[in-house]
Amino acid sequence: MLSLLHNFQPAAVLAAYGPLTIYWYGLFMVLAILAAMSLTLWLAKHYQINGEVIFDLSFWLIIGGLAGARIYDDLLQLPYYWQHPWQSLAIWRGGLAIHGAIIAGALIIWLFARRRRLNFWRLGALIAPGLALGQAIGRWGNYFNQEIFGLPSDLPWSIPIDIINRPAQFIGRTHFHPTFLYESLGCLLIGLVLIAGHFYRLKNQRLDYYFDVLAVALYMILYSILRFGLEFIRLDPAPAWLGWRWPQIASLMLIAAASLLIVYYPYARLNQRNEKK
Repeated sequence: MLSLLHNFQPAAVLAAYGPLTIYWYGLFMVLAILAAMSLTLWLAKHYQINGEVIFDLSFWLIIGGLAGARIYDDLLQLPYYWQHPWQSLAIWRGGLAIHGAIIAGALIIWLFARRRRLNFWRLGALIAPGLALGQAIGRWGNYFNQEIFGLPSDLPWSIPIDIINRPAQFIGRTHFHPTFLYESLGCLLIGLVLIAGHFYRLKNQRLDYYFDVLAVALYMILYSILRFGLEFIRLDPAPAWLGWRWPQIASLMLIAAASLLIVYYPYARLNQRNEKK
């Protein structure tokens, strides 16, 4: 596996049939969506939640998540997309920011939960493991696009990057850190941790009222830590502020919000119970 990564030269196009072009990125996006939906449906059965609810929510999450991810990335690279507006529609070439998808997804789940009179945190806890799994699969699309790679490296698992995709300051280097792989493995581990948490929760109903919040917050914290660390070696362009790349700043904000949620929620829950009495 390591030797294959080190020597294989990925290409963005999977197949072309006349005017029809199939991209690896698009294939992995579809696989990521299907895997996330399948895992969420599987978990929902253990909570006796109707699969139609998950299908309906997934429809809006797919549309809204893709739109949010693209809009977020457009805003981060506004000068480029201002000059090339049609490039904003070419999602098969990459340019989907996960933080934008998370923001849009959270808003959609909240609106969906209000309209269907469902528990927002329960839906979020069910979606979180599938989201992590989808990220783990989707990052392989970045590999074939030759994007989301890190600093030059001579490690056995470093990956070759075409000269046209290399940053100017490293034009003479051929192999780079596969940060896509690091993030993929990290997200897979996060997904497994969350799935294990669900099964522990099903056996320990005393955590029932609090687990949903914990699962959502845990995803936010674990992924943010992973992303924060990887940003130190990633070479893709990103806005910076006070020496920090914007994804690092966004990750710190998510960690802070999740930490406050973990601390505040039990008190809010207790106050609600006291008010009902």
